[in-house]
Amino acid sequence: MASSRGQGGIQQLLAAEQEAQRIVNAAKNEKLARLKQAKEEAEKEIAEYRAQLEREFQKKVSDSSGDSGANVKRLEQETDTKIAHLKIEAARISNDVVTMLLKYVTTVKN
Repeated sequence: MASSRGQGGIQQLLAAEQEAQRIVNAAKNEKLARLKQAKEEAEKEIAEYRAQLEREFQKKVSDSSGDSGANVKRLEQETDTKIAHLKIEAARISNDVVTMLLKYVTTVKN
């Protein structure tokens, strides 16, 4: 009788161990499923954030390229104004420069 009681106790321990193993395996599977879901959600958020940044970047590029034509025109006008000013100044002082150069070239010093 003691022998059958011992066998029954061992069977109960084995059944409890198997039940515990099943619970642990179920918990591991749930954990893996949650991790997979969290990873997918994170990837989705990253993709959305990346798309938002790309839209903002493209908007800035299009805004700045639209201003690019105005900037080019403004720079061309400034350059033309400066060139005209330099031509006027060169014409105004060219006679003085030629006279000064001729004076230094033709003057002999001992």
